Amino acid sequence: MSTQAQLRSRYAREAVTTATPAQLVVMLYDRFLKDLSTAETALGSNDIAATHSSLMHAQEIVRELRSSLDTSIWKEGESLARLYDWVLEELMAANLEKNATHVANARDVMQPLRDTWAEVARSGITGEK
Repeated sequence: MSTQAQLRSRYAREAVTTATPAQLVVMLYDRFLKDLSTAETALGSNDIAATHSSLMHAQEIVRELRSSLDTSIWKEGESLARLYDWVLEELMAANLEKNATHVANARDVMQPLRDTWAEVARSGITGEK
């Protein structure tokens, strides 16, 4: 691994280990959106393997976000869980049909959620009592 690659890797590790919970959620959303962009580019060039890989990774992120919901302490958690389920369905359809419309649908739902979490992270709101 080159020195530059090692530095990038070290920086990423440190960013994750020092991040607040809200910042970690933003990082997940950012990577999710990056995966969608990669999938769209791969779809445009008919790169089936890259499309599949990016969409599968995006699905893993949504599953992680969904599994981290604690619906027992937040009544809207069930609604967000259903929204995540819908996004998963769109990603699976995009992968099966190789259709960028499903990718765009997923982005349209997740981008505002990412932006909301980014605002929470900037404001320092934790939700802890």
